Amino acid sequence: MTTKIRQQNGITILEPNGKIMGPTVSELRAVLSPQLEISEAPRVLINLENVNKIDSSGLGALMGVRAMTVRKKGRIGVVNVSKQIKNLIVLSRLVRAFEHYDTEAAAVSALSA
Repeated sequence: MTTKIRQQNGITILEPNGKIMGPTVSELRAVLSPQLEISEAPRVLINLENVNKIDSSGLGALMGVRAMTVRKKGRIGVVNVSKQIKNLIVLSRLVRAFEHYDTEAAAVSALSA
């Protein structure tokens, strides 16, 4: 898995690519943690467009990112969630943990406000 991070209108956009499973989860945390640490009230958007699989450790990593964001009084959203990943999030009862958006532009606009 590779992860790109970019900034747009003060929003940290995380773009993981591949599978968020097992050993790749620590890579995701290592890439994102410094970004969250430097912000007082982080606003994070996770674009899951290029993620084809996620397991329980991947969900745990996303919840860790959410916890750190909320603890710092920030906001976190997801966009481009595949049907398979959305089903896993619903079954795990984590669907309300993230703000869901239909497009990246809508997410950036909402999280920037």
